[in-house]
Amino acid sequence: MGNTWITRAETSADIPAIRDIIVAAFPTPAEADLVDALRADPTAWIEVLSLVAADESGRPVGHALLTRCHIGDIPALCLAPCAVRPEQQRTGAGSAAVRAALSAARSLGEHHVVVLGHPSYYPRFGFHRASEYGIVLSIDVPDEALMALSLDAGHPLPGGTVRYAAPFGI
Repeated sequence: MGNTWITRAETSADIPAIRDIIVAAFPTPAEADLVDALRADPTAWIEVLSLVAADESGRPVGHALLTRCHIGDIPALCLAPCAVRPEQQRTGAGSAAVRAALSAARSLGEHHVVVLGHPSYYPRFGFHRASEYGIVLSIDVPDEALMALSLDAGHPLPGGTVRYAAPFGI
């Protein structure tokens, strides 16, 4: 694990590398197409919340994205997708990108984050089963896969149905 990752907000020069990372990490380009659609959606995109983890040469190898969603009527963020180049997986690049994204969100004064993902991965960042807080989706997913995180103890997680940005199609 001894890698040191440089984390930073994406730049316009990173966009092709981010697409390459996502295409390499997922079985189809659907997730990369989703990021392109989110980037084009001004109601979802928050520029400083698209984070890369770069190697010592500055080449992005990991990416984590937070975009606007809502829990009921309360503004929140959605963590998705997160991706790492296959040859760099299990090196800490993904964790570095996720931690940087959550830190950036906290610094912006954001309060809540939801993620639909691997229940063995996201708890390391403080995510808990969303159903414990009355947070649900309008589609059927395994209960343990939908998780939520409060970024600020002064703002407990609200209950409600998650409304994702339009490009998610949910």
